[in-house]
Amino acid sequence: MADPQRTISGDSGATLSTLKNLWPYMWPDDRPDLKRRVLWATLFLVAAKLLTVGVPYFYKWATDALDGANTAREWLPIVLTGAITLVVSYNVARIISVGLNQLRDALFASVGQYAVRRLAYRTFVHMHRLSLRFHLERRTGGLSRIIERGTKGIEAIVRFTILNTLPTLLEFALVAVIFGFAYGLAYVAVIGITVWLYAWFTIRASDWRIGIRRAMNDSDTEANTKAIDSLLNFETVKYFGNEAMEAERFDRSMARYEHAATRIWTSLGWLNFGQGVIFGAGMAVAMVMSAFAVRAGTQTLGDFVFINAMLMQLSIPLNFIGFVYREIRQGLADIEAMFALLSVKAEVRDRPDAKPIAIQNASIKFEDVRFGYDRERPILKGISFEVPAGRSIAIVGPSGAGKSTISRLLFRFYDVGSGRITIDGKDISQVTQESVRALIGIVPQDTVLFNDTIAYNIRYGRPDASEEEVQRAADLAQIGPFIRSLPDGFEAMVGERGLKLSGGEKQRVAIARTILKAPPILVLDEATSALDTHTEQEIQDALDLVSKGRTTLTIAHRLSTVVGADEIIVLKAGEIIERGTHRDLVAAGGLYAEMWSMQREATEAEEALRRAREADEMGVLERRRTDPLGDRQG
Repeated sequence: MADPQRTISGDSGATLSTLKNLWPYMWPDDRPDLKRRVLWATLFLVAAKLLTVGVPYFYKWATDALDGANTAREWLPIVLTGAITLVVSYNVARIISVGLNQLRDALFASVGQYAVRRLAYRTFVHMHRLSLRFHLERRTGGLSRIIERGTKGIEAIVRFTILNTLPTLLEFALVAVIFGFAYGLAYVAVIGITVWLYAWFTIRASDWRIGIRRAMNDSDTEANTKAIDSLLNFETVKYFGNEAMEAERFDRSMARYEHAATRIWTSLGWLNFGQGVIFGAGMAVAMVMSAFAVRAGTQTLGDFVFINAMLMQLSIPLNFIGFVYREIRQGLADIEAMFALLSVKAEVRDRPDAKPIAIQNASIKFEDVRFGYDRERPILKGISFEVPAGRSIAIVGPSGAGKSTISRLLFRFYDVGSGRITIDGKDISQVTQESVRALIGIVPQDTVLFNDTIAYNIRYGRPDASEEEVQRAADLAQIGPFIRSLPDGFEAMVGERGLKLSGGEKQRVAIARTILKAPPILVLDEATSALDTHTEQEIQDALDLVSKGRTTLTIAHRLSTVVGADEIIVLKAGEIIERGTHRDLVAAGGLYAEMWSMQREATEAEEALRRAREADEMGVLERRRTDPLGDRQG
């Protein structure tokens, strides 16, 4: 087992570091009202602790008064020394103490919740600042669990460390002083040894339990990740009939969680039992000492009752100290991953002197751009091309050639390895990311919509757009009539990731969203590759309308969508091997001509198959018309 002193020292350092990070949220400069609440809450708590220590005195004086030895006369005015008055005073003091504690909690509630909200907000913003690479490598379910547990851990640390630990130490000091002056150092020694053993046992047991807690959290995160991943891929699970396999994977994670959670509760029982044994033994020793003193005549019966009441009173903060330690340790374990998340540096960051980009025209230029997601695997190998303002350039090539990487670099999801990308001659790495992305609209291949209304998803292109502007964008994207035909119209919910809409409908929503944004630069990243030929042509008509007059970069797999581009660039293995108009590239007989021929044959075969199916259907209908009973007799 770890050295307790080293453990305590390490925990103290972690706690102090955490408190240093939390302090601006607990004592916010922009919220003087919360500062006042902290001061008043602290004042009431200290007052409650002082009153708590004084309560056993009323119990002692009342007991002595009933026993005929009125020891309260030397401390209180004679009018307050009656037995009944002292009993009433004892209970009034207890009520006031409870009231002060509750008032403290009420005052501090908004302070703790403010800290939780601000830190959760900071984490959320930070996650959106992190690179695309980070999010591609992490699981959404795991991240959501980290934030959920982290915010709860922060609340525990803020509440228990700041407003409870120091006043509790003050109570210990007051008790030690009272016992030392009134009853001698022997009682102080008994109480000191009891408190030390209690704290030592609590720390060692809690350190043991925290490992179990981490295992439980890991299992919980894993189970939640698997559940979310499975539900997000609901259709795929159904396609392959793997519901039982998914349930088994989830149950395996939950079984590990069950085992760890059971150990947590079992270990808590042993911890509480051990604490009870230690405190009970210490209390027994002190009570026996007092009993002997009463029989010897050096203490009154009230002293015996006072020592019992004071020790019982002391058991509350003692038990609370154990609880505080466990909560702080568990809170630190819970926010460990959250602070690790906050410490992750964004891969793509604005320069300190970066300013918003200002352009006269929306020309794009790639100058000898080299890039690789891994150093050992280069993707782009010296790419250079220019898209003049208002013109259309298409980039085609086989899978893995680096086409979509170009759009990600233009959006500055990654920084180039070497070379540079400019808009209107301005290097995008020298200006703010936000201003660059404001210039660009995109219609991606896989349009993922928010689980909200159609209007919300279209308005996402420009959140301050009016209802009329949203409807006009939908009409330009040729989806307005469809939306109006729905029972809820523009307020219809699209479902998780837009699954209630077809592929073509989702693409039209994406087009409407981009129309509403009205960017000077448009990126079409394989916007029709997942659609059938008929739907593709309809979507292409809408895309042609959107791209008119805009600087357009089309990344395509289907060559039929780029025939009208001003220039077509052919990529292979991260290098430009051909460039020119559609007619020139077909005449050149290179890779583009080969791809064109293969796709044309595939399209013709698809069209022939469609016609054959239509002919078969027409033949069946004709036979049924001329011989209604023929099919049945056959």
